[in-house]
Amino acid sequence: MSAPPRVCVIGAGSSGIATAKVLLERGIPFDCFELSDRIGGNWVWGNRNGISAAYRSLHINTSRERMAFSDFPMPAHLPDFARHDQVAAYFDAYADHFGLREHITFRTGVRHVAPLPGGGFDVALSTGETRRYQAVCVANGHHWDPRWPDPAFPGAETTGIEQIHSHRYTDESQLVGKRVVVVGMGNSAVDIAVDASYHAAATYLSARRGAHIIPKYVFGRPYDQIAGSERIPGWVRWPLARLLLRSVTGRMTRYGLPAPDHKFAQAHPTMSSRVLDRLAHGAIHPKPNIARLDRSEVVFTDGSRAAADLVVYCTGYRISFPFFDAAFLDPGEDNEIRLYQRVFHPRVPGLYFIGLVQPLGAIMPIAERQSELVADHLQGSYALPDRLAMLAEIAKHRQAVAKRYVASRRHTIQVDFDDYMRELSRERLRGAKRNEPGARAAMRAVSRTSA
Repeated sequence: MSAPPRVCVIGAGSSGIATAKVLLERGIPFDCFELSDRIGGNWVWGNRNGISAAYRSLHINTSRERMAFSDFPMPAHLPDFARHDQVAAYFDAYADHFGLREHITFRTGVRHVAPLPGGGFDVALSTGETRRYQAVCVANGHHWDPRWPDPAFPGAETTGIEQIHSHRYTDESQLVGKRVVVVGMGNSAVDIAVDASYHAAATYLSARRGAHIIPKYVFGRPYDQIAGSERIPGWVRWPLARLLLRSVTGRMTRYGLPAPDHKFAQAHPTMSSRVLDRLAHGAIHPKPNIARLDRSEVVFTDGSRAAADLVVYCTGYRISFPFFDAAFLDPGEDNEIRLYQRVFHPRVPGLYFIGLVQPLGAIMPIAERQSELVADHLQGSYALPDRLAMLAEIAKHRQAVAKRYVASRRHTIQVDFDDYMRELSRERLRGAKRNEPGARAAMRAVSRTSA
């Protein structure tokens, strides 16, 4: 057997360490580069890499049992919905338990990745060194390049009101005594609005569109542990979940929020057990979208006004790969990137993406299972289909996403946790069958014909 290819892993966040662990236990040589001085990525509050989106009050929205890696449970003494520092400590323990730390080069960024004509990649590092690899696993995350409202609200350039993106929100001291308008209805928006409701002089939650808000506990159990299973298909799970949610929270309009224009599970979920309580107590004032910003007031689309000192835009993130030439790979303003099974580049062998999904659930078990698939491919036990079949699968997935989810840039990488986990397992079996001698010969024949 030929020697296994050497792999470059970009990033040592939750996805990067999952990849590193699988490669290490399979005996596949790799180097992992991390811009920061520690692992954990987005879960490190005050991360020295300057790109973490964590804030002081951040807690997980997926219960620890559903978030944990398969062979390293989160400690039982942790709360069901752990705080950011507890999650970061879990990742530290994971890295130490599996001996990953010595394989990670800290304080070193990847400046440029250049695919080579004959295969492989030249990887330029922030140290000035360039190394050659046969494969690259991209695990740089997708919550670090803030997306601002586009176009900007009228008056945004001339108003005297301070404006920040939620990416720059770090703790409650930024809110104390201020009149705060939070824009958005996602998880960051409701978290920051709740923080503001305890510390700001006034808090307004501006909803650009309606959303279904899911409590973290239902019937005394974490919501995601009720009927969450790969054995239950989505067409069974979600109708039942809609009935359950309606019985627990009622209509969103009862809290002054706009009615969602979609069914539950047709958009990325907003998880909060606190925001509805704060709305019901009048501590958060619901508002429609912003029409314009005056010198010291925010004017909303219903004509109402609110004196404001701070606007926090919780408007999401761009998918970015600054180490690739834009001509090679640029998701653009639409956040579009086309990958077979959300992992494999269909035209560049050896280029893999780990954790580049937005799940209705946790990313960590997904990154682990994706890494197993990649390791199978690197070791030759898993075969990809021919390029036409890969492109067809990508097109089918995009059509399914467009049919299932509300049209939004945030949904271009959306997956259902349980359905996608099941699909990855099935794909691993299909790839093993494609690797059988007869199947390999047939695929080579198809490839020659299509070429």
